[in-house]
Amino acid sequence: MERSELLRRINAFPIAAQSLAEDLFAGDFRSVFRGNGIEFEEVRHYEQGDDIRFIDRNVSARFGKPYVKLYREERELSVFVVLDCSASMFSGCKGAISRFEQALLAAALTGFSAERAGQRFGALFFDSEIRRLFKPGKGRSRLMAVVSAALEARPLGRGSALSLAIRGAGSALKRRGLVVIISDFRCPAWDDGLGAVAGRHDFIAVRISDPLDYEFPGLGLLTVEDPETGMTIQAPTGFSSFRRAFRKWNEEQAAAWRDSCRRLGIARLELSTADDAHAALKAFFQGRKKR
Repeated sequence: MERSELLRRINAFPIAAQSLAEDLFAGDFRSVFRGNGIEFEEVRHYEQGDDIRFIDRNVSARFGKPYVKLYREERELSVFVVLDCSASMFSGCKGAISRFEQALLAAALTGFSAERAGQRFGALFFDSEIRRLFKPGKGRSRLMAVVSAALEARPLGRGSALSLAIRGAGSALKRRGLVVIISDFRCPAWDDGLGAVAGRHDFIAVRISDPLDYEFPGLGLLTVEDPETGMTIQAPTGFSSFRRAFRKWNEEQAAAWRDSCRRLGIARLELSTADDAHAALKAFFQGRKKR
């Protein structure tokens, strides 16, 4: 997609993000709407009906009576995008939107939604290593700095350091936040870094796919390169058996990703380059809002 077209779409997002922001922050994200806040405020005498999990044993032992901790409800949330800039994200059908361009649109929509809701927004870009880190902050200028940097992003190395990026996101967020991982998840053991931080933050995994993953055209014998490793093979795309095997492999990869998300208890969204990013995100967050 031409840069001018990307900018045209992004420039329309401040309006589109209004309804998306309402759905995003009305969902069941633990950080904002479930349980007590994370800011300790004071202690008081235990009263019948109080949750015994919040009894302060030290204070209770000191004064000989049960005391419970009180927490101030925290409504402000940091929204943090982990954006995959690895080589595989720049592949796709010729003339159509690439995986990275779709990921950029989803990241920008998330950012504008956070901005409209008055929340802090930050981001981390990675390929074979972490390339850029934008600590969470408020305001349109912070958001546009992230978008501008993303428009210039290109893979500088082979491979995908997603697990390292997830750990980096956990370190960048000092308070509990919402982390949106936008990637094609084409890397081994991507969830290695997730278990350590999944309990501290809410996560959404957005998997970017392309119709080419499931419907490879029959174009005869082609030299196909893996963008992550540089390895090439001679692909007999004219044979239906090859196309079926290629589709099955991609379906298995998608199923393994879904299983990992379920096991870790994180929300997931599959976003194709053929989808309308705004419509897909809105449907996703509305579904969580209803639940």
